Amino acid sequence: MPDFVHLHIHSEYSLLDGMCRINELPKRAKELGMKAIALTDHGVMFGAVGFFKACQKEGIKPIIRL
Repeated sequence: MPDFVHLHIHSEYSLLDGMCRINELPKRAKELGMKAIALTDHGVMFGAVGFFKACQKEGIKPIIRL
């Protein structure tokens, strides 16, 4: 099976679009065998630092995109 990287995730900071908790995203990605995930919140960067740190803690490559 080829590697999968989720490139379109909205966190709790992307109002009206997301509900994923920043600290839970990398944990779940790791459980699913992903090596990287992307944060694509709409018009906000409030979760970027927390997302970056949470990904580093789990050994997941963070991709941050507005």
